[in-house]
Amino acid sequence: ETLYKAMKGLGTDEDSIMNLLTSRSNDQRQKIKAAYKTLHGKDLVSDLKGELGGKFESLIVGLMAPPILYDVTSLRHAIKGAGTDEKVLVEILSSRTPQYVQNRCAISTQASRQQGVQEGNIEADAQALFNAGEKKFGTDEEQFITILGNRSAAHLRKVFDAYMKLAGYEMEESIQRETSGSLRDLLLAVVKCARSVPAYFAETLFNSLKGAGTDDQTLIRVMVSRSEVDMLDIRANYRRLFACSLYSSIKGDTSGDYRKALLLLCGGDDA
Repeated sequence: ETLYKAMKGLGTDEDSIMNLLTSRSNDQRQKIKAAYKTLHGKDLVSDLKGELGGKFESLIVGLMAPPILYDVTSLRHAIKGAGTDEKVLVEILSSRTPQYVQNRCAISTQASRQQGVQEGNIEADAQALFNAGEKKFGTDEEQFITILGNRSAAHLRKVFDAYMKLAGYEMEESIQRETSGSLRDLLLAVVKCARSVPAYFAETLFNSLKGAGTDDQTLIRVMVSRSEVDMLDIRANYRRLFACSLYSSIKGDTSGDYRKALLLLCGGDDA
């Protein structure tokens, strides 16, 4: 009823819409959507699209999608049409759990990961990665893909420690030197997510906000998809890594109702 009143007649009460929808869980939003249809015989998302506009609309409509559908739609948009937005594929497929990717998105990438730590393989995996890159002329990219793509995050963290002792470099440094292009981006994302998914998203958000102009697509996608998952951890990592708060960065880089809604999703300033 609150949403219906906010949209009926002349003008739209954007504050009521954003305050209500950002303070409900996704599960609650799905129930609100169903109740709206029952009460008014109309589709809530269609009504929101008709009343809102621009980046604010994209953000609110994104919040109304079930998380899995939101990811699948993001992946589809990244793949369809001329060219592929590999940044989106890398972000989603390297940061979600294997079970999520396998069971929900029906995409085989990353779905064959082992579980737990294989103690007996830690040193061997570190040596294999060293042999595939730093130790030889050229790079055995297949070996990087096999190990980084098939081991659990917990196992990989131990491999990275062993690799550092063996090579004298962090895994990320070797990947930067030994690979290039979209493969390098994917491998770096896998390594960063194995170390810390919230830190990976803190860096993704920082990159979307820094410099001239804002990468609004990335900003919206991350704020929508992580708002109920690990936003507090992302905020803490953002503060630690970049010596400013996510809240202040969003505030300084956005405006209007779009900014208000993003700040509500962020949930607080860690100044």
